[in-house]
Amino acid sequence: MKIRIKGNFIRYRLTRPEVEGLSANSTLSETVDFGNRKLIYSITCTGGDALSATFIGDEINLRFPEAWLSEWQSTDKVGYKGTSGALSILLEKDFNCLDNVEEDQRDHYPNPLLNQPK
Repeated sequence: MKIRIKGNFIRYRLTRPEVEGLSANSTLSETVDFGNRKLIYSITCTGGDALSATFIGDEINLRFPEAWLSEWQSTDKVGYKGTSGALSILLEKDFNCLDNVEEDQRDHYPNPLLNQPK
């Protein structure tokens, strides 16, 4: 799971196994160890009907409506947008990069732009 934060915008990107794990466990979490503190970023499935986010203690938690999970998992839908106060939220499938990168991308979704004519 990846996050990107810029100003009041946060984007989460999930690989195929991460989406499957979210479906199986209703939660997904990663930790960044800074030595003296840890940052936790997570996703939790909820009974709500919109994306929302909280930042409590050392954890950023994105809340994702469980009702959307089946559609997201079984279709080509890329992701979902939402807002939580002043924060803009984007949750997306993580696609293979178009450029050559060193990152292992075996678990990423196929990039739909790879097979389009130029």
